[in-house]
Amino acid sequence: MRTGRPKAELMLTMEEQQTLEQWARRPKTTQAMARRARFVLACAEGKTNDVVAAEFDTTGQTVGRWRRRFVERRLDGLLDAPRPGTSRRTSDAEVERVLARTLETTPQAATHWSRRAMARVCGLRQRTVSRIWRAFGLQPHRTETFKLSTAPLCIDKVRDIVGLYLNPPDKALVLCVDEKAQIQALDRTQPLLPMRPGQVERRTHDSRRHGTTSLFAALNVKTGRVIGQLHQRQRARKFRKFLDTIEANVPARLDVQLILDNYGTHKTALIRRWLLKRPRFHLHFTPTSASWLNLVERWFALLTEKQLRRGVHRSTQALRTAIRAYITHTNEQLKPFVWTKTADEILASVARFCHRISDSGH
Repeated sequence: MRTGRPKAELMLTMEEQQTLEQWARRPKTTQAMARRARFVLACAEGKTNDVVAAEFDTTGQTVGRWRRRFVERRLDGLLDAPRPGTSRRTSDAEVERVLARTLETTPQAATHWSRRAMARVCGLRQRTVSRIWRAFGLQPHRTETFKLSTAPLCIDKVRDIVGLYLNPPDKALVLCVDEKAQIQALDRTQPLLPMRPGQVERRTHDSRRHGTTSLFAALNVKTGRVIGQLHQRQRARKFRKFLDTIEANVPARLDVQLILDNYGTHKTALIRRWLLKRPRFHLHFTPTSASWLNLVERWFALLTEKQLRRGVHRSTQALRTAIRAYITHTNEQLKPFVWTKTADEILASVARFCHRISDSGH
């Protein structure tokens, strides 16, 4: 004979199953919510409350409570109920005053507002100012850079290059080419203090310069392999020599689609004559002020972050050795960059940005 409270029957729809699985494994889900989602998923498999409780080291009453709440209210039943608390002390007028000052004015002798300055002017607590800024997504202390390309045929060039990324032509190799010029070999004026518990790595703010080198690089879009060459200077003759290296590394049966910027060394008479003799090479120039279209720039950023910014190089030879080692590491552990946005999505995003910064609201 069955005793005790009857177990609530639990059946999941396909949509509920997917949502609960996302809650259970998503890193940003609160631990409490993820745990409740796992309770329900386990119960949906036909397990009893006691079996689920034993798996998750809790009580059968806890599992039963969340089972019942899900059956009664579905996904909403797993959410926390509103908690009691004091009423809001900051009036709408005070919030509006903070927003207006933040967006339309600047403090004396400063370029932007700080929490302390805004709180002092508005007669509020710093914590209140922080909550208002956070609620409206305002961060006066931060700034970012931007530049819109005004180059002729900008749209056509974006479509051309993105098309190569998303739909590369048959029997062709797509290479992103550029130079990272004047890389400095820097050594610190005093020895490095290594990281230890409770203390970050420390280095002197000044450095000794031991010369420079320039890196020519070609990134294979499909495989992520990098062809690199180091030269003392960035000249058209050096770029032609790098093109010879590219030609030697690409099978003769393949066309070569080169994506590169508008730097002067790419368009000299010397380079034009070289290209006329090699019809399988095709150049695609990025719009001015749009270097982000060239994927090799992303690889340059990784080189700077992982090897150059914190590296100590006591000579240009040491710097060259470090760069060559990073190129070798890249080619041993190939991981190509994946371009995801279409040209239409990029251009629509630029159009929304232009509309937002130019719209007066009238």
